Amino acid sequence: MKDFFEGIQYLFEHILFIPLHALRDLELQSWWAANTLNWIFIIICMCAVVYWILQLKKFNEEGTENKSISAHSFLK
Repeated sequence: MKDFFEGIQYLFEHILFIPLHALRDLELQSWWAANTLNWIFIIICMCAVVYWILQLKKFNEEGTENKSISAHSFLK
């Protein structure tokens, strides 16, 4: 049973975390290069939030959204 858990430990520490170890080593050389993936995710999230807000504004101006108290069945 101990070998099973040590196998899981080996899998995670020596195989699945290889990209994270590479990023850790890269961070010592260039902070910007190591955090490029984070910046890409931040930009994608910002675009999604802007799109969502514009869609909310569009539906609000059209008046197509049901804003009554009983608009949703769980509010009854």
